[in-house]
Amino acid sequence: MAQRTTTIASAVGLHARPAAVFSQAAAKSGHTVTLTTNGKTINASSILSILGLSISHGDEVTIDVEGAEAERVADELQAILATDLDAA
Repeated sequence: MAQRTTTIASAVGLHARPAAVFSQAAAKSGHTVTLTTNGKTINASSILSILGLSISHGDEVTIDVEGAEAERVADELQAILATDLDAA
């Protein structure tokens, strides 16, 4: 298992577009990926679950990845959240 903690960079948090980018990447990885913030843990492949967390810019989240290439996948997913996906 690999774990990464990061701060949300997108200017308005994980609203629909950034949440979709992240959830699609988690699903495509073929790994079990969870996202935790404020004591709540969800399946990161579910955009609705991500939106339900109401994650804002600057919030800290923890990504957990289980699978054969967990370290690589965790790094890739962390990079997505550490990027301002709202920047043009």
